[in-house]
Amino acid sequence: MAKDLIDDHFGRFWELPFELAALGHEIKGLTLSYRRRAEGDFIEPDKFHVVWNSVNLMRGYFPQIERYARRALEIAQQFRPDIIWACSDAYHAIFGRWLAKRTTARHVIDLYDNFEAFSASKIPGVLSAFRRAVKAADGVTAFSARLAGHVERSCPRTKPTVVIENGIRKDLFGPRNKNACRERLGLPIDRVIIGTAGALDKSRGIETLFQAFRALTHEIDDLHLALAGPRPPRLAIPVGVRVHDLANLPHQNVAEFLNALDLAVICYRNSPQGEISFPQKTYEIVACRTPLVAARVGSMTELLENYPECLFQPENPVSLVEAIRRQLKHKTVVEIPVPSWNDSARRLSAFFQQLLADDPISDMSFS
Repeated sequence: MAKDLIDDHFGRFWELPFELAALGHEIKGLTLSYRRRAEGDFIEPDKFHVVWNSVNLMRGYFPQIERYARRALEIAQQFRPDIIWACSDAYHAIFGRWLAKRTTARHVIDLYDNFEAFSASKIPGVLSAFRRAVKAADGVTAFSARLAGHVERSCPRTKPTVVIENGIRKDLFGPRNKNACRERLGLPIDRVIIGTAGALDKSRGIETLFQAFRALTHEIDDLHLALAGPRPPRLAIPVGVRVHDLANLPHQNVAEFLNALDLAVICYRNSPQGEISFPQKTYEIVACRTPLVAARVGSMTELLENYPECLFQPENPVSLVEAIRRQLKHKTVVEIPVPSWNDSARRLSAFFQQLLADDPISDMSFS
């Protein structure tokens, strides 16, 4: 997501630990930085005293995996955790299993994406080790029911898997004055603006939006396109006075961006990755009460089953054009429950507590 956990205070691995701490849990985090940065402890005094320790992967031209392992073992021996919650990628899932074996802690793997599809997982031996770790884990947390189901099929397990959705910061995401948001972002007040915030990447089908926008400019004279988010260097983004590229907005400004839109567009490809996806931006858009259209793929199929007018065929510019026309005319606002990070942390807390108590938790799975 082109964000740094410690520098940007962003995302699942930043929000959930702090919400757990607010519920009374003792939390200590260890991060492995794939780029050079300051090392050591990082403490946010207003965030319930969660301490993050950062270790750099590289020293000079050589990876320092053994150094990271030693630091993790030191922390585990001093802190004596009940649960090691291994997050981020296949390597950390594997590493979490290694660390748990050397402590009395339970091993829980968190899946916020399909790690099997990551390019780094293609290195020989990684995928098999990852699957062994998933099968052996005392628990698995997944960010969507589709991903949980995929894991259960590819790595049959006898131990529990629970869905812990990504939440939103409700202090940030909510309805705001559209014109005021446009003024702050330098967007035109008196134009129809469609757009998207998030990863602008061919793997997400972003070019479908570009093609649909070009087609619609011939029939809607005041239509503008606004974009925000990281993108690959060679992505051909439309240019012109009707295109507003805001690049990488700070997370606290994304709510302003979504409120500035007349219509938010969520693109995804009809791919194995898309089938298990749950775009985080969906809940943020819904919380802002901004009309949206989304590709009919993955979790969007179930989430928007009562809003077929908000769906379009993935990678189909003609279908997207039709969906945009409908929504600009009727401006349907999706009415679904949106979890906060606190909501998700409470569910995670209950899962951890039941896991430690060895209570039956069949009612926790796949909901």
